[in-house]
Amino acid sequence: MSIQTVLKNFGLNDKEIKVYLALLKLGSGPVRAVAQISDINRTTVHDILNKLIDDGLVSFVDKQKHRFFTAEPPEHLLHALKIREQNLKTMAQDIKEVLPELKSLYEKSDEKPKAKYFEGDTGLRSVMEDVLDCVSRTHDRKYYVYSSSAIRDTVHKVFPNWNDERIRRKIAVQTISIGPGGELHGLDERKWLSKHEGAPTYTMLYAGKTALISLNSDKEPIGVVVEDANTYKTNVMIFKALWEKL
Repeated sequence: MSIQTVLKNFGLNDKEIKVYLALLKLGSGPVRAVAQISDINRTTVHDILNKLIDDGLVSFVDKQKHRFFTAEPPEHLLHALKIREQNLKTMAQDIKEVLPELKSLYEKSDEKPKAKYFEGDTGLRSVMEDVLDCVSRTHDRKYYVYSSSAIRDTVHKVFPNWNDERIRRKIAVQTISIGPGGELHGLDERKWLSKHEGAPTYTMLYAGKTALISLNSDKEPIGVVVEDANTYKTNVMIFKALWEKL
């Protein structure tokens, strides 16, 4: 492994490596000399040297009108790592102390509506996996769908074994279809709002979330998932009322 690779893994960037190696070769000297050897302007070299001092890799002495910088022995790289290790242990302990307060803030944030945007097959797949994961943790293991024939094929293409996985997890679904097609697979019920034209949006109501899926001009899936209990409850109320009328 090269010296540059090791120093990068240590945390130095390319210019910092140049300055550090230049000072190792020089041994000791003013900013001007380090800048000349490293081929980096003085202002940048000065800033880098100060950082290397903080890292314990460089020291300095004031001589007359100039400050001379000196590279510490390379073994100080190991010393610096030990200091970092100790700092990480201290930081871990500090985080543990404030974790209850951070968790309290995080839990309070759940009361605020959240919206997540997605696009493409990968984004849609992640939404569908979220449906399975979240609904499988609910008490009734059930979700609701406004299925559109205009988008149904896209959904199935992204997750072809969707219904098999849903049934395996014992998740039930009620579906209101908009447009032709649609069939039962197990643990599901289906009614039709229309058997003619499909809607431009495919909607999934699940575990306190509302997912709205549509297609862009390139026929790629795009959409948004709204995570809000009140929005979810309202949409489910409307869905159930419509279900009873069909």
